[in-house]
Amino acid sequence: MAWYCSGSTNNELVENLVKVELIKNERVKEAMLGVDRAHYAPSRPYSDSPQRIGHGATISAPHMHGQACEYLIDHLQPGSQVLDIGSGSGYLTHVFANLVTAPGSSDQGQVIGVEHIPELVELARTNMNNSDDGRKLLESGKVKFITADGRLGWKEGAPYDAIHVGAAAEQLHPLLIQQLRAPGRLFIPVDSSDDESLTSSVGGGQYIWVVDKKADGSVHKQKVFQVKYVPLTDAPRS
Repeated sequence: MAWYCSGSTNNELVENLVKVELIKNERVKEAMLGVDRAHYAPSRPYSDSPQRIGHGATISAPHMHGQACEYLIDHLQPGSQVLDIGSGSGYLTHVFANLVTAPGSSDQGQVIGVEHIPELVELARTNMNNSDDGRKLLESGKVKFITADGRLGWKEGAPYDAIHVGAAAEQLHPLLIQQLRAPGRLFIPVDSSDDESLTSSVGGGQYIWVVDKKADGSVHKQKVFQVKYVPLTDAPRS
């Protein structure tokens, strides 16, 4: 169904995602309407499909961005602290920022995008500067892009109300769960074929896992649906 959601404009794309109920939350809809994908996707920006952005990376299909926001929305409130691992072109980082920063509010959130490829960090900054609101988010520090190994999270900004991982990990990295606030939520694709503890329960392939750290510190893990992402790995060697 998702591939029918493509549009000729950003508004049409988002409205199509709403029509098929891949986006249900009004706040998610408004946040995605507020970020023009043409600033972040090099070709066919309004196609509901992944797009290559260089360096072996992709910008995920819009319906996957919508789904990530839907699963994380309760933890994406004004004032929330968010970590976006594998931030790539910066698109979803910008959408998250729209959800956790409220105009006129003194309780402002922050989104930290982490990439292990320096060229993609620069690309994300350049892309955000393509719009006035993106530029203001960078200048205010409400959005930051960091060059680092996302598998280690980013301890300096922890704890996080929400952590999103935009590439397939080999495991549910314990450091990411440690960096969650209690309560907090992690949205992460995991390649279960590389993790014996997961393979035995779900079979091979990549699945989205939602990990909740409850207010009492207990952790609940749930597999939600199968996906196909590029791997969360070391930077490609030149």
